[in-house]
Amino acid sequence: MNSAEAKDEILLTRGFAETWRMFVANRAAVLGLVLWTFVVLLAFLGPLLYPQDPFDMAGAPMTPPGREFFLGTDYLGRDVLAGIVQGARVTLLVGFSATGFTVIIGILIGVFAGFYGRWVENLLMRVTEFFQVIPALLLCMVLITLFSPGLGTIIFAIGIVNWPPIARLARAEFLRLKGLEFVLAERAIGAKNNRLMWRVILPNSLPPLIVTSTLSIGSAVLFEAMLSFLGLGDPNRYSWGYMIGASRDYIWDSWWVVTFSGLAIFFTVLSISLIGDGLNDALNPKMRLQ
Repeated sequence: MNSAEAKDEILLTRGFAETWRMFVANRAAVLGLVLWTFVVLLAFLGPLLYPQDPFDMAGAPMTPPGREFFLGTDYLGRDVLAGIVQGARVTLLVGFSATGFTVIIGILIGVFAGFYGRWVENLLMRVTEFFQVIPALLLCMVLITLFSPGLGTIIFAIGIVNWPPIARLARAEFLRLKGLEFVLAERAIGAKNNRLMWRVILPNSLPPLIVTSTLSIGSAVLFEAMLSFLGLGDPNRYSWGYMIGASRDYIWDSWWVVTFSGLAIFFTVLSISLIGDGLNDALNPKMRLQ
C-alpha cells in the first residue's frame, strides 16, 4: 500500500466516524433506522417465526381482524398476517434489486458524461433524454407485457425506467466538481482518470446521490405495488403490492387487507426516506460546521 492509499484509508475511517456521529444526532434519521430495522427483521425472521403459507386458505373469507386471525383474512380466506410477513422479503427484494440496477446504470452514464464531456456527454445525454421523455409507468407496463410478469422481468423493467434522474444528477455533480482546486491538485500530482473519477470526485458527489438512491428504493416498492394493482405483478410471488392488487375489488368488504399492506409499504418508504435525509445531512460538510 503506497502513501496515497494509506492516506485515503485514514481519511475514510475518520469520515465514517464523523458521519455516524452526525447521523445518530438526527432523531428523524434514527427513527427511520429503527423502522427499517424492524422491516428487515420482519423480512428475514418473520417467515421463521410465523411459517404460514400466504397462499393457503386458512379460514373463512373476509374474516375481520380478531383473536383467530390477528389481521383478518382476505376474500379467499388467506391469512393477511402471513401475507405481510412473507411478502416483506419479496417487496424488499424488488426494491433493492431494481434500485441497484438503477444506480449502476445511472452513475456509470452520469460519471462518464460529466467527466469526459464533449461527444461522450452529448451521446449519453441524448440516450438519457430518450428514456426520460417516455412515461415511466407506461414503459414499465410495456416491458412486462412484452416478456412475462415474472419477478426478474419486474425488477428489470423498474430498474430500466428509473435511472435517468440519477444519471443527470451524477453528471451535474461531476461538472460542478471536476474544475475545483482539489481535483486539479490531484491531476497535477499525476492522478489518472480512474482515480479522479472513482476516488476523488465520486465520493464528494455522494450526498445528493445517496438521497436520490434511497428515494429510488421507495419508488421501486411503489412501482411494484402499482404494477400489481394493475394485474401485472408476479402471480407466483406474494408481495405487499400483490395483496393490494388482489383485494382491490373487495376494499369496502375487507378494508383491512389493503389497509395493512398499504401501511407496510408506507412505513417502509418512510423509513428509507428518513435514513436518506439523515445521511445527506451527515455527509454534508456544511452541516458539520454548524
